[in-house]
Amino acid sequence: MTLQQLKYIIGVSEIGSLNKASEKLYVSQPSLTASIKEVESEFNVQLFNRSSRGISLTNEGKEFVQHARQIYAQYESLLDDFDPSRKRRKKFAVSCQHYSFCVKSFINLMNKMKAEDSFNQYEFAINETRTLTVIEDVANMRSEIGIINLNDFNRNYIIKVLNSNELEFTPLVSCNVYVYLWKKHPLAKKEFITFDELNGYPCLMFDQNANSPLYFTEEIYANREYSKVIKTTDRATNLNLMVGVNAYCLCSGIISNELNGGEFVAIPFKDEENSDSAMEIGYIAKKNVVMSEAGTRYLEELKDYLKETK
Repeated sequence: MTLQQLKYIIGVSEIGSLNKASEKLYVSQPSLTASIKEVESEFNVQLFNRSSRGISLTNEGKEFVQHARQIYAQYESLLDDFDPSRKRRKKFAVSCQHYSFCVKSFINLMNKMKAEDSFNQYEFAINETRTLTVIEDVANMRSEIGIINLNDFNRNYIIKVLNSNELEFTPLVSCNVYVYLWKKHPLAKKEFITFDELNGYPCLMFDQNANSPLYFTEEIYANREYSKVIKTTDRATNLNLMVGVNAYCLCSGIISNELNGGEFVAIPFKDEENSDSAMEIGYIAKKNVVMSEAGTRYLEELKDYLKETK
């Protein structure tokens, strides 16, 4: 098996068509097909299901591609750092739950990199997305780092999912729960807010797909009954709904007012049934994989920002 064959397999898995993949990878379709068959024969495995509607990964193929992405990403990182003939286009991607501090830390990194010659060419990405997608992005090496939270409800389940994908969770900060709402909300002047006081107001939750287990819910207290729930997919919509219908969300309280604006407040939440309720925010990454310079620096920015706001 060669690195070129790995590149072909990864490309076909992403595109889902041998014909289109051959065009994008600048290789003839017979050569592409032969390369895949050679690897399948070498490992005695079927990587793809082939049908008139296209080509898709088998279950074994999905596992194989996870390893292939990891190997090929490390190879590209090696070229970026040590190949003098190659234009060094730095690559980095992070996937996260819907946290403004993740975006703010990304901005801080980008601003510090502006004047550095080593970062005059780059391809960076930040994806705010569903919990399962964060995990899948890191598992498949589409993102180097993922930012998620754990709490008493989801911890055991999420850790099992991470272990099965050869991922490791590293804590960044533990925080109490806050109610995030519009500054003109009827409860915005209170010292703390309870569930009873929130009853009647719409609770905002990020949509996790109807087929996802409840453990992937981003918000704490996902297993509690709410009389009114509005599901959204992005932070901007949440802010609009806070103003428009006096909705609220339960969060970490670590908010970037610079990005979200000064029209919102975070009030401490008081859980009268469980005084120890808290959430732990951390990052996930592939086990035993060397992190890129950009990835290391992003985590430094994240830690510094969280330290300032704690």
